[in-house]
Amino acid sequence: MKYLVCISKAPDTTTKITFTEGETKFNETGVQFIVNPYDEWYALVRALELKEKFGGSVTIINVGQPDCDPILRKALAIGADEAIRINAADNDAFFVANQISNYAKENSFDVILTGKETINYNGSQIGGMVAGLLDFPFISLATNLEMEGNTATIERDIQGGVEVISVDTPFVLSAAKGMAEQRIPNMRGIMAARTKPLKVVEPINSDSLTQVKTYSLPAEKGQVKLIDPENTDELVNLLHNEVKVI
Repeated sequence: MKYLVCISKAPDTTTKITFTEGETKFNETGVQFIVNPYDEWYALVRALELKEKFGGSVTIINVGQPDCDPILRKALAIGADEAIRINAADNDAFFVANQISNYAKENSFDVILTGKETINYNGSQIGGMVAGLLDFPFISLATNLEMEGNTATIERDIQGGVEVISVDTPFVLSAAKGMAEQRIPNMRGIMAARTKPLKVVEPINSDSLTQVKTYSLPAEKGQVKLIDPENTDELVNLLHNEVKVI
């Protein structure tokens, strides 16, 4: 079984967000980037667990520039067999999906996994687009994945319960919380990652269908009003007259 896991970089959650070029570009100066947690903790780790149980290979793929190499090396240290970086800026979801689907088409993967979203853009677009471009079934927000031969049993949380889906390979899946548990690279994995292949592939010609008009930060939070716990009348008055929630 050949697994392809889509990997994206994301700013560390402690990053102070600023923008440049007339508020149209995220300012990456001094930013510490990490592997997008949904890609790493859930999609990648579950692919590794299935490989360890049934055999096969796990390839990670990223559309990005050389600054993405460290996050790919970390994913290799966790256990991926090889890394592919398509050498292009990831400014548009369709462009990224087109690059990934083209590589997947040429290399015949059985299961393609992504995280449910990236923590910086929260777009949840890549998995569905890749599946559409490949004409593969797509299962989103999966919380469990089991394989038996070429058939997968997948669980998704839905309102009021759990949905169980059966699908044959090949398919695309976006992984949500519950799919797997985070793995910390050990020293052996870190050393092995230095010699695992990281292949750089030039992008195919592809349109970008969107462009950023502007970014803006959320409004700053107002001052906090502290109310004596014994003064319920004042609390009710503020909630009714100022906040207007009651």
